Amino acid sequence: MKFINDSFMINNEPGRKLYREYAKALPVIDYHCHLDAREIYENKSFTDITQLWLAGDHYKWRAMRANGVSEDKITGNASSEEKFQAWAETVESCFGNPLYHWTHLELQYYFGIEDNLDTTNWRDIMSACNRLLSQDDFKPRALITRSNVDVICTTDSPLDSLEYHRLLRDDADFTTQVLPTFRPDDIFEENPQQFGLFIEKLSALTGVKIVRFADLSQAMEQRIEYFHASGCRISDHGPVAIHYQPATAQEIENVFAKKCAGETLTPTEHTALISAIFVMLAGHYKKRQWSMQIHFGAIRSNNSLMKEKIGINTGFDSIADQCHLAQGLNGLLDAMARNNALPKTILYNLNPIYNDIVATTIANFQSADDGVKSPIQFGSGWWFNDTRRGMENQLNSLADQGVLMNFIGMLTDSRSFISYTRHDYFRRILCNLIGGWVERGEVPDNPQILSKLITNICHDNAKNYFRF
Repeated sequence: MKFINDSFMINNEPGRKLYREYAKALPVIDYHCHLDAREIYENKSFTDITQLWLAGDHYKWRAMRANGVSEDKITGNASSEEKFQAWAETVESCFGNPLYHWTHLELQYYFGIEDNLDTTNWRDIMSACNRLLSQDDFKPRALITRSNVDVICTTDSPLDSLEYHRLLRDDADFTTQVLPTFRPDDIFEENPQQFGLFIEKLSALTGVKIVRFADLSQAMEQRIEYFHASGCRISDHGPVAIHYQPATAQEIENVFAKKCAGETLTPTEHTALISAIFVMLAGHYKKRQWSMQIHFGAIRSNNSLMKEKIGINTGFDSIADQCHLAQGLNGLLDAMARNNALPKTILYNLNPIYNDIVATTIANFQSADDGVKSPIQFGSGWWFNDTRRGMENQLNSLADQGVLMNFIGMLTDSRSFISYTRHDYFRRILCNLIGGWVERGEVPDNPQILSKLITNICHDNAKNYFRF
């Protein structure tokens, strides 16, 4: 039996049936990723499998470093063949790591290769992949279409022109929606010089002289409206931790003026300012019926020497911990709610020990006001939790504390055009989990309810929630 089949990752018959009959063929709504709209628009062929698979993939880079591969064969100037061989040598050492599964899902789904990549066959597999990559069916748009993707939401700076999103929108030959996501991390920057540079660029772009906090709000709303006109319906934020510090309007003005003057804020002042910025932005999102994503809990670029050598987003990030998360998270959402500024919100925590804190917090702020079920969502297993264990933990916490039927499901969070098999991976894990409940008699074997549960989580809930 081939390694990847309809039973892969599913060890019970009810789960296999749910996967085959309901989950497998559903379209993909990839509402959070890091693809480049320009690359989709330009639709250029890839030079080889190494460029497609290894360029920019810090998941693979971490594993290769752990396997003793030199940096020259990871991010350096080694040949494509040397890098691919190094990756093949790493793959066969990765039993238990989702990279092993993702690798073979991608090989089979996109390239029709059923052999398992290892040190004995890497050259043959590389040659087979490279022959296919020269065909039009392996250009970015074709890969997206073959992946049955309805919607892609990229991740974009508030200062972005969104030129390529608009070009894609007007291109009748490409039917997948490619929409921007508003990611204003620079506005939360703690370094006063970097913050000042962002404010300067924002002011020049919007024509708003930013002196007071209200000016900042006006300029950001102008950019939000620009994104909205380009199809954006989601924002995203990436704080390390979630804190909340209330402050009066005058206190915020004083702190904002101090920050704009290039002064370093005290921790309390910084928390008060970012709390006010969060509430301000959330109000603008709610006004336009956007969804607000918050990805928190990552400490980035921890290896300072490697950051200096090869830059950020290169595989030196870790899970963070935080004191008083429950207090900060509840306080921030409560402040938004009290200001009529709590939009549909998706919370992703990178540290799985906080799963139940997040799951119980979202239950405090659910309502029917937004016209969707469970407007406050517990986001899917993210980054270091893109594993069977991580996804099952998230699903179980949500089922324990909330309503699993309303979950909006999976995303890729990827820079790769062939990472859509991660949706398939998630669907298999979901069906195995639910099928296990059925097999053990913990839930009834009711096809009507079970089919609704699977199709809701894998597709329908996201479609209804985001209203693209």
